[in-house]
Amino acid sequence: MSKRDYINLAKKAANIQIKELKKINKVFNNSFVKAVDLILNCKGKVVFGGIGKSGLIARKISATFSSVGIPSFFCDPAQALHGDMGQIERKDILIIFSYSGNTAELTNMLKYANRFRIKIIGVASKPDSLLLKASDIKILLPKVKESDVTGMVPTSSTSITMLLGDCLATTVMRKKNFSKEKFKVFHPGGNIGSALLLAKDIMVTGNRLPLINFKKKLNDALKVMNQKKLGIVVILKNQNIVGLVTDGDLRREMKFISKTNNLTKFMTKKPMMINESMPASKALAIMNEKKITSLLVVADKDFNKKNKVKLKGIIHIHFLLQYGLK
Repeated sequence: MSKRDYINLAKKAANIQIKELKKINKVFNNSFVKAVDLILNCKGKVVFGGIGKSGLIARKISATFSSVGIPSFFCDPAQALHGDMGQIERKDILIIFSYSGNTAELTNMLKYANRFRIKIIGVASKPDSLLLKASDIKILLPKVKESDVTGMVPTSSTSITMLLGDCLATTVMRKKNFSKEKFKVFHPGGNIGSALLLAKDIMVTGNRLPLINFKKKLNDALKVMNQKKLGIVVILKNQNIVGLVTDGDLRREMKFISKTNNLTKFMTKKPMMINESMPASKALAIMNEKKITSLLVVADKDFNKKNKVKLKGIIHIHFLLQYGLK
C-alpha cells in the first residue's frame, strides 16, 4: 500500500465524520435549552458520568467545565457501589453520557440520583433507553455512521458526543460572560495561561520598586539598586517619573562620582515605558528588540502622556521567563 493510499483512507474517514457531525444541529432543541438553564442555575457541582469511551468523554467535558470556573468532577458509575456516590449532593446535577443508554453499570447511579431527587441530564441515542427514561432532561443524540471500515468502531459517535459536551460548555461560558481575564485565574500556568498574561499580572509593585528622589546622589542610587535587586533605579520628582539609571550606567560613571555626584546628570531622561494592559509576550518582544532587561509599567490612561507620569510597576525579563514566555 502506497503513502497515497494511507492519505486517501484517512481523508475518507475524516469526511465521513465531518458529514455526520453536521447532524449535531438536531440536538439544539428545547431539551438542550433546559439543560443549559439547569447548569446555569445549579447551586452545587456539575457531576459527569459515563462508561467506557463515554466515560472518557465525560472526564474531558468535566475538566472543561472546571477549567472555566464551574465546579465539576467525574464519577465512575462502575464505582458507585464503593462509596463514590457519596460525593454527589442534592444540590448537584448529574450529566450522564452513554451512546446506547443501556449500559448495565449505569443502573446504580440512576437509582441513587432518583432516590435523592438529584436532577439528571441524560445523553444517549436511543429514546427508549434506560438512561433517557430515568433522566429529567433527555438529550437525544442522532444516529451516525461510524468512520471505520467495519462501521462498528465508535468514531463518529464519540466525536458527536464530545461535540455536544463542548457545545454545552461554550454556551454556559457565554451566558456567564466568561472572559480571557477570568480564564487566567483558572490557568495561571501552561501555554494558554502564559499567552493571556498582561504586564500588570507579572510586574513588581509597592515596596519592591527601586525608587529614588531626583535630589539624591549617585551613591544613594547604588544603595537602592543593591537593595531591590532589579538592576535599575527609577528617578522620581513629585512622584512622577523623570528618569532611569541602570547598573550599567552606574558602573560606567563610578569614576566620576568624586567629581560630580549629581544623579540626574547620568540618568536616561526618557526611559522605555509600556502600559499595564500590554500582553506580556509583547513586552518580552520589546525587551529583545531594544536589548534591555526591564520595562517601566504605567497606567493605561497615562501611557501617551509626555510628562507627569506615575510608575505602577516594573517588569524584569526574569519574571517573563519564569512564566514560560520565551
